[in-house]
Amino acid sequence: MADIVLASRSIHRAKILADAGVETRQVPSTLDERAIEAPLDEADVLPEDRAEILAEAKAVDVSEREPGALVIGCDQILSLDGEVMHKPANMEEARRRLLALSGKTHMLHSAVVLARDGETVWRHVTPCAMTMRELDPAFIGRHLAAAGKAVLSSVGAYQIESLGAQLFDEIEGDLFSIVGLPLLPLLATLRREGAIDG
Repeated sequence: MADIVLASRSIHRAKILADAGVETRQVPSTLDERAIEAPLDEADVLPEDRAEILAEAKAVDVSEREPGALVIGCDQILSLDGEVMHKPANMEEARRRLLALSGKTHMLHSAVVLARDGETVWRHVTPCAMTMRELDPAFIGRHLAAAGKAVLSSVGAYQIESLGAQLFDEIEGDLFSIVGLPLLPLLATLRREGAIDG
């Protein structure tokens, strides 16, 4: 089978792939994502394009250091009314994030890119619309206390696959993509590339 590398530290993405029977090695990118994003802010790049650019940068970066490997790069961008939001730095910022998202629909753009030897092989972005219910500030406090610091690993300060499910009225999109990896299009491409059994 092909040497497949996940250019990410994410335990969630690694587990999604492992559960789907895809063997990978994790080799995180060392790129400074904020440095890549700075010119994108000035150029007013769309959130979905921003996710793709970041995923591609990570995939290409790692593929240049892993000759012959097929490298999976991922990124997820949350936007609310066109404003891009990043992972909260601390629990207070997570609280403010949930207050900002309360009662509104935000978009998650999940990008996945495949690269080999420094060249992009394939790219894809899945948009997901996430409608959060009206949240009482006291509930937010209790929720964050129960969910713990794990919420800091998510751009939305929630994990839909666990307690975060209680925050929502409606979601439109693929659960794998919401968790951070558009799995089904990726699997189809890995099969086309002969990287997994098909």
